Amino acid sequence: MALSNISEMKSPFVGGATDQLVTRALPAKRASADFKKATFHGWKRENGRVGVRNHVVILPLDDLSNSACEAVAHNVKGTMALPHAYGRLQFGEDLDVFFRTLIGVGSNPNVAAVVVIGIEESWTGRVVDGIAKTGKPVVGFGIEGHGDIATIAKASYQAKRFVQWASELKREECPIADLWVSTKCGESDTTTGLSSCPTVGNMYDKLIPQGIYGVFGETSEITGAEHLCKARAASPEIADKWYKMWKAYQDDVIEAHKTDDLSDSQPTKGNIAGGLTTIEEKALGNLEKIGRTSKYIDALQPAEAPAKGPGLYYMDTSSAAAECVTLMAAAGYVVHTFPTGQGNVIGNPIVPVIKISGNPKTLRTMGEHIDVDVTGVLRREMTLDQAGDALIDMVARTANGRLTAAESLGHREFVLTKLYRSA
Repeated sequence: MALSNISEMKSPFVGGATDQLVTRALPAKRASADFKKATFHGWKRENGRVGVRNHVVILPLDDLSNSACEAVAHNVKGTMALPHAYGRLQFGEDLDVFFRTLIGVGSNPNVAAVVVIGIEESWTGRVVDGIAKTGKPVVGFGIEGHGDIATIAKASYQAKRFVQWASELKREECPIADLWVSTKCGESDTTTGLSSCPTVGNMYDKLIPQGIYGVFGETSEITGAEHLCKARAASPEIADKWYKMWKAYQDDVIEAHKTDDLSDSQPTKGNIAGGLTTIEEKALGNLEKIGRTSKYIDALQPAEAPAKGPGLYYMDTSSAAAECVTLMAAAGYVVHTFPTGQGNVIGNPIVPVIKISGNPKTLRTMGEHIDVDVTGVLRREMTLDQAGDALIDMVARTANGRLTAAESLGHREFVLTKLYRSA
């Protein structure tokens, strides 16, 4: 049974018109047993993971190599360069997060093959070796001693081979348990905690028991509801591990550097305009994304891949959208669900980002950015159970190849997390 066909009618495409009610196309209720036989079509990778996209990535080791990577992507159609600002004179934990992120992005199942370019060969080789552990095709080039022109030429020839190879890979039918689905919200308002975030929570409550991997984060945005988050851990040991992570963020980052409450940024100006006046209000809405029954089974470092099997995980991340989604992509998640109230336009180069909104004004003024319309929840024309089903259907359609709004509009925000100043 294909997941996108488990209801007779699909939720409608959202184009910004507020008179399009998702409830018109939704069944009144769907039995959880339907999900157990659900499938989607993805690319099975060499290490057994399944991707929902088939990218060939040109990955710069450092900021000095961005130009060469972009030149290769220009030369070879069907490739994607991922320029970024870091990779020089980082050290310690900051360097560990950097390598974990680059290797994780290249290892993501949505990536078929990788060309790595760096200014020198040692650190370039470290990234290549890390990605190679997945079994996927990867090659690296150092610019020093060769120059841009020669490096771009060699890398372009290899990228062309990778693209042609990847273009013949076939999608295969896969069980729903092969999906890894992450979540983060953005530009939250009063509608977010009442509709779009609980929609994601409803999805997790239905799909986590079927064996998927899930993850949530945004450490600073749990402030004021930390006791509730701690209580949702699967064991006292994981609760303590999570609390130490949250407390370290508060003490070592926020309290150490703030100039005002949460450094003048939490809640954001958009949050305040949307009616959220305190971080506590924002935190309560944020936690709606983990549903009513799901418990997280581990607390991960930034960009750390989960290792305890299927289930819901927590990741220590910034609340900045592009950073958080990038870290979760680096951990191996292949689809991202993104509730928004005021209208965040975030995308990611390798992971499709599904936008969910329950704000009628946002659907009217920014409807081109929204994939799932749950405004009916606030009008009492749609239940949260129906909203969760609509999101599950959109996750399946996205996994099967539907481009998200962010993908079709060209949003490829790729931002690395930096912990402190470089040497």
